[in-house]
Amino acid sequence: MLRVQVVFAWPHRCMQREVLLEEGATVADALRLAALETGEVAGCAVFGVAAEPSTPLRDGDRVELLRPLQVDPKEARRRRAQRQRDG
Repeated sequence: MLRVQVVFAWPHRCMQREVLLEEGATVADALRLAALETGEVAGCAVFGVAAEPSTPLRDGDRVELLRPLQVDPKEARRRRAQRQRDG
């Protein structure tokens, strides 16, 4: 059996579930069993490394649900550069 944590952390809401899975289980299996009510999810990761639903899990893994970006990274860089130019 695999013991896996499934977590998500939004600005005003955090949740964590521990699930028990059979050997050979995947990220999709863990998410299905955890049944977290998360709303919009941008993807998932295992210990901070992007993962596909078909990614196999190991005992002790932490599956993280990723929230959508709030600002486009290119736009954020433009804004920072503009602030530096403006003083």
